[in-house]
Amino acid sequence: MALENVLHIDHLTMQFGGVVAVNDLTVDVNEGEIVALIGPNGAGKTTAFNVITGVYQPTNGRVQFCGDTIIENHPRGKMARLYQGERADKYMNSLSRTPDQITKLGIARTFQNIRLFKEQTVFDNVLIATHMRSRANVFSATFRVNYREEQANREKAMQLLELVGLQEHEGDMASSLPYGKQRRLEIARALATGPKLLLLDEPAAGMNPQETDDLAEFIQEIKKKFGLTIFIIEHHMDLVMSISDRIYVLNFGSQIAAGTPEEIQNDPLVINAYLGTGDTN
Repeated sequence: MALENVLHIDHLTMQFGGVVAVNDLTVDVNEGEIVALIGPNGAGKTTAFNVITGVYQPTNGRVQFCGDTIIENHPRGKMARLYQGERADKYMNSLSRTPDQITKLGIARTFQNIRLFKEQTVFDNVLIATHMRSRANVFSATFRVNYREEQANREKAMQLLELVGLQEHEGDMASSLPYGKQRRLEIARALATGPKLLLLDEPAAGMNPQETDDLAEFIQEIKKKFGLTIFIIEHHMDLVMSISDRIYVLNFGSQIAAGTPEEIQNDPLVINAYLGTGDTN
């Protein structure tokens, strides 16, 4: 039985002026997989994530989520020249959604540079994220019209803090947490939006080897518990190789390899461009 395709990136190009950050990238992430996107610094990995989550409108290409097109830009020229007549018309259209709209569809992400509400408590950081699925508006929340829903959100937030081991810090300011715990809080906040697809942008950045090992177990745990599909950017090769089902490799914005961890480890292009540099941090 074929797995459902959760994320399809179709011939994606992202250009900033004369700089092509992502060049004709095509990626598939299927239901229940952990798929990694790796490459040297500046290879275009985070740019790809920013397109998927609506931060950037691509120069060309499209993004599909669970079979529906959520991001698309096919200006006259590059793609339209490949087709004739009516079929060409669909490649001349554009479609964009805002980051909050994409989150509501079921895509959540963390960031390379942690973006918590640092002057809010640990608990409130997660509680705020639960409101993404709430029916309440500002009026009803202020005057406690939807009391039951708010109680359910508070219970969900506490359960997520327990899951990531932060329940004892619920009243602490997010900024007071050690770096590794801030990473876990950011993941808990992403989970609070109820995603089907979770994008993790360098979750092991700044972690020591033991913290990285713990993170690998944690990612596997939340994948199973929440039925997640995970797309991850990461420089720690031990983490990538231990948890990934498949890996795509970027270099200077272009895909140079794709395959299983074993295939990637033995690919000469990857070894020369990335793994052979010795930089795994």
